[in-house]
Amino acid sequence: MAPFTLLQTDTATAARRGRLRTRHGVVETPIFMPVGTQGTVKAVTPAHLREIGAQIILGNTYHLNLRPGSALVREMGGLHKFMGWDGPILTDSGGFQVFSLARLREISPEGVAFQSHLDGARLFLGPREVMGIQADLGSDIAMVLDECPPWPCERSACAEAVARSLRWATQCRQVATDSGFLAAGHHVFAIAQGSSFADLRREAAESLAALDFSGYAIGGVSVGEPEPEMLAQVAMTAPFLPADKARYTMGLGTPPQLLKMVALGVDMFDCVLPTRVARNGLAFTPDGPINLRNERFRADPRPVVEGLDNYTCRNFSRAYLRHLFMAGEMLGGTLVTIHNLHFFLDLMAQVRAHIETGDYASWHRGWIERYEAGHS
Repeated sequence: MAPFTLLQTDTATAARRGRLRTRHGVVETPIFMPVGTQGTVKAVTPAHLREIGAQIILGNTYHLNLRPGSALVREMGGLHKFMGWDGPILTDSGGFQVFSLARLREISPEGVAFQSHLDGARLFLGPREVMGIQADLGSDIAMVLDECPPWPCERSACAEAVARSLRWATQCRQVATDSGFLAAGHHVFAIAQGSSFADLRREAAESLAALDFSGYAIGGVSVGEPEPEMLAQVAMTAPFLPADKARYTMGLGTPPQLLKMVALGVDMFDCVLPTRVARNGLAFTPDGPINLRNERFRADPRPVVEGLDNYTCRNFSRAYLRHLFMAGEMLGGTLVTIHNLHFFLDLMAQVRAHIETGDYASWHRGWIERYEAGHS
């Protein structure tokens, strides 16, 4: 059976309702994936994640290979057992670090030579290494190694990155085939680059589609470009990816951005935003984010969001959460992280429901309008 089943497509937008099968369970899409870069979603436990309805989480090949090391994770029974999470795990290949750690790396046709950001030690990631590490981790979905070009970038440099990413993707797929990784039920997703060049985006998408990966990511977005440019890059890529495969936009974004990208035909998302801002007291609401450190919440008895069924909103007031942040208590970050992640996951549940009922186009426009009006 194919890993992804397309259940329904919205008639007024390109929004899709789907189902992705993995070794550790079924993922209903569209879905938001909490980020657990180093084998933990910051500030929360796997029990918290299960309670708020997380279906799949992320780990990171680059960081987990630096510490504790993929061999140790394999000896401990794989990443699922090591971190106590029995649901699906997607692991990023480390390709984004090729972009974000530009000062510490050298790119060659064979792969990327890194200098560790921890101690300066030399590290090499090529297709074989990336797939080997992800096999050690026991990833349900392994991402290929790719080169993420910066924004803006010269066309010639972008074309080189697209060509190199295609070669590496081809090699990653071959390694996954030869090693038995694919035959054992793991999935490998390719990543389409191309920056803001529509023809390069199409070339990347069509070339990768011909290789028949388990799923496809739209990479190289949210790397500094303005939102209209980001959405344009997604729009120029998604139509050329196979309709019967999952589509994943990497590393973003805000709630309105997620809804806009669902309308463009994207199924999967991840972002550190809800956890990162939670640790500073920023909480998401349907009327935009609120800063719980503000004085106006000092005696506010309401939950962060009325009627939202998560541990934080059921039990604690805005006043109490503000007190925790003002007192420097760690619990504040945990409680707001639980809320923020649930807010994103609940939003995706609403997305799935409205695609099923056929009114996604009008619903998502109204949702965004309310959110941005309150945020302004």
